[in-house]
Amino acid sequence: MSGTNVYDELMAFQRDTEALAQVAGRLGWDQETVMPRGAAPQRSEEIGAMEAVLHARRTDPRIGEWLEKIDPESLDEAGRANLRLIRRSYRRHTRVPGALAAEIARVTSLAQGIWAQARAAEDFSVFAPILEQVVALKREEAAALADGGDLYDALLDDYEPGMTAAELERMFAALRPRLVALRERLLGAARQPAPLCGEFAEEKQMALSRELARAFGYDFDHGRIDKAVHPFSSGSGLDVRITTRTAPRDPFNCIYSTIHEVGHAAYEQNIDRAFLLSPLGQGVSMGVHESQSRIYENQIGRSRPFTAFLFARMRDTFGDFGVPDAEAFFGTVNRVHPGFIRTEADEVHYNLHILMRFDLERALISGDLPVADLPGAWNDRFAADFGMTVDRPSNGCLQDVHWSVGLFGYFPTYTLGNVYAGCLYKAMREAVADLDAQLVRGDTTAATGWLRERLQRHGGLREPRETVAHACGFAPSEGPLLDYLEEKFTAIYGL
Repeated sequence: MSGTNVYDELMAFQRDTEALAQVAGRLGWDQETVMPRGAAPQRSEEIGAMEAVLHARRTDPRIGEWLEKIDPESLDEAGRANLRLIRRSYRRHTRVPGALAAEIARVTSLAQGIWAQARAAEDFSVFAPILEQVVALKREEAAALADGGDLYDALLDDYEPGMTAAELERMFAALRPRLVALRERLLGAARQPAPLCGEFAEEKQMALSRELARAFGYDFDHGRIDKAVHPFSSGSGLDVRITTRTAPRDPFNCIYSTIHEVGHAAYEQNIDRAFLLSPLGQGVSMGVHESQSRIYENQIGRSRPFTAFLFARMRDTFGDFGVPDAEAFFGTVNRVHPGFIRTEADEVHYNLHILMRFDLERALISGDLPVADLPGAWNDRFAADFGMTVDRPSNGCLQDVHWSVGLFGYFPTYTLGNVYAGCLYKAMREAVADLDAQLVRGDTTAATGWLRERLQRHGGLREPRETVAHACGFAPSEGPLLDYLEEKFTAIYGL
């Protein structure tokens, strides 16, 4: 059999695996949106069974045989990239026993429901026992993957291939001083934007969120918007779904959660259709993925020109809501204030939330922080970083779903995504003529089109940092993000 035929056989096998993975993802979407609450125990068994099937396929010995027979030089760029990603997946999955993979899937599915119950009851003790199971299972998985190396690095590699905790520490150490200094200057400024007040009908919030999703290029022929406790995007290719949430006194939560998730979804929807149901047919890493959601939400969605458009649409939708004009609305949208909730944090505080989680989850995985001590460690660190006392678990260590579903190593990719977004925005502003004039009309097509052509359509063709560097024309670093934040917020606060 020729090398080309072997490659075709490998890719046909991989296509079925990718299709089954999409089905598994749809089970998770259903669980978070419309599944009956009482179905959780059965769903955990279903997801565990599906994971067992997927693990068996991903570790099938034939993959190793096919990889040995294929000459990468006989393939084009996309073919070589497919081999790279399949080889990485095969190497990682063959190190994790199938029973362990299935147990992680089963326990994290169950833990997700228990986390939601504990969060609603404001009772960490309800969640602690199963979180201990999740941490123990993830440490076991990390040990299988690390081959004697750092456990946390082994988990991080699932979300940001090639990144290490040491590199993140260096980046975060460069971010923290300038972020803290900027925060102190802004909170002490004489000019302080007013907060948004009033009641905003939830059905109108959802209607506006759908309008904004379309404005940012979300394709409803291949997607839908539903509500969930924790907004997320799910799927790739021809079926990419998002969720948002509403709060009667906080329409920004719905609006910007929607725009954020549209950024994720647009990345998946805009990948070259030739890559459908292949390793290249999805975002290359969570850091790169987050760069898309954050640049949609912040650099575009919270910009002065786009908020002028949004102010007019808010007035049309809700009537007079107490903000006098577009300039005041720009300040209100971007108001800097300490708060408990990561997903509601302003751009200046957001990364401080992530830096805290990064340190805590590394301590959980290393064993330095017992699960029972997590609330106290969280509350102490939050008081030190934000000067606030956590008043209840849902505002503290129960606010995020990530640890319940085993996503250790995921949190730092949020800040990495902000760093990448800063670089992309710098390049975009240089490349797109009259960007502000378009955004003030609510027209994002030039901005989102630039992202589609420069980054999104390539999917997993390149490694994460190479993907960003190719789009920007320079190597990514934290400098552009910090410069953007300082320029934007010192102007808003009159400093």
